[in-house]
Amino acid sequence: MIFEDDHLAVIHKPAGILVSGNRFKTIANALEQNIQSSTLPDAVMPQPVHRLDYPTTGILLIGKTSSSIRALNKLFENKLITKTYYAIVIGDINNKGIIDTPIDNKTALTNYIKLRTVTSKRFGQLHLVKLNPQTGRRHQLRRHLADQGNPILGDQKHGFDNLILYGKGLYLHAYSLDFCHPFTKEKMNIKDESFKQFNSIFIP
Repeated sequence: MIFEDDHLAVIHKPAGILVSGNRFKTIANALEQNIQSSTLPDAVMPQPVHRLDYPTTGILLIGKTSSSIRALNKLFENKLITKTYYAIVIGDINNKGIIDTPIDNKTALTNYIKLRTVTSKRFGQLHLVKLNPQTGRRHQLRRHLADQGNPILGDQKHGFDNLILYGKGLYLHAYSLDFCHPFTKEKMNIKDESFKQFNSIFIP
């Protein structure tokens, strides 16, 4: 648990678990036992208001009342929630850029900034990048980076066959959410600092 009030909650999603779906083991199914019930009259079973991929770690926003779920969905729809991710990518990459390759014939837009670089015997260069998706297409960050020749380290679905790292997970972390709380009107800047797997590459 990162943040919680009567309207919403923000949690850390670990790798290797679905946000929702037909399986029993999902974040959605676990919320009722791990989040405090709202005391508001329109309280409902808590539910995620956006998704993270199965192998992706990081911050996940949860609605706890019917009005908060509607309000948070509206914020996403109106692009009033800023999402920031960190990833480790392979290969030469510009210091910053915008990727605008359509996904499934739909507009998709990702901003990125390169933060750090290390050399690697196997991969040549590895870079820590900060990513700000402006749209929310399925696998957007993974597909955008792979399409421009910079697959995310550990991406077994979109990575290149000779550059796939097995057994270490996907080096993609949903780091922060910035938005105005729809009920208290407080400016929220919530971070999930738990991406320690990156440290073994960028911290000696």
